[in-house]
Amino acid sequence: MGIVEEAHNVRVLGSGQQVIVLAHGFGTDQSVWKHLVPHLVDDYRVVMYDNMGSGTTNPEYFDFERYATLEGYAYDLLAILEELRVGSCIFVGHSVSGMVGSIAAITRPDLFTKLVMIGASPRYLNDVDYYGGFEQEDLEQLFDAIRSNYKAWCSGFAPLAVGGDLDSVPVQEFSRTLFNMRPDIALSVAQTIFQSDTRQILHLIKVPCHILQSVKDLAVPVVVTEYLHQNLGGGSIVEVMSSDGHLPQLSSPDIVIPVLLRHIRYDIAA
Repeated sequence: MGIVEEAHNVRVLGSGQQVIVLAHGFGTDQSVWKHLVPHLVDDYRVVMYDNMGSGTTNPEYFDFERYATLEGYAYDLLAILEELRVGSCIFVGHSVSGMVGSIAAITRPDLFTKLVMIGASPRYLNDVDYYGGFEQEDLEQLFDAIRSNYKAWCSGFAPLAVGGDLDSVPVQEFSRTLFNMRPDIALSVAQTIFQSDTRQILHLIKVPCHILQSVKDLAVPVVVTEYLHQNLGGGSIVEVMSSDGHLPQLSSPDIVIPVLLRHIRYDIAA
């Protein structure tokens, strides 16, 4: 196993010819894909990894400067693909990883046959003629809450993000992976994500994009999917699912897994 693979806890499962890469979002790790993976391993070679900064990675490897922008994560993804000698893949990115995969696909479009995004957003802050869902004041309150009492913030944020009561298994799982992050790293990652703005590069993304979104999502309003659809540089398709929450592959697998499999297996009609 190479240095990059080891640092990101890379796992490769299945024996198919076609490679699928699964990339998780903020506060989770590769375990968020547990309901999807069993449906893929017979037909695909499945690559999973943990984003640097997640609780399963070594915090000593987290470079605050490198990960102050999403490009740092995109370079990690490209390094993983290079180390595994992946010539092309279907990339499935949840939340921030949807945009991370997009940045990587601008740099190396040859490596990606398509991008499947779940709950992705090019910008979380509202702007003139753009609704991202948050005002700057909302974000400052969120960052202050992380700073002041990280454990309490995790307990409050998890049910809001997942959509569900505190005792539900998906909420408990997200609480666990969120709390596993070192608090100073969690704050830095949250600031990078919530203050990111990739709108100006969307036209450069020529790889086909499948945009999947929960009908109700604390982090990403449904209108964002239409914004992505209108502004991406290549072909794209949108599907709004009847699921609730920002981690629907974990909280509503019965709804989401069949949709995901359909978008993985079928391409956008020309």
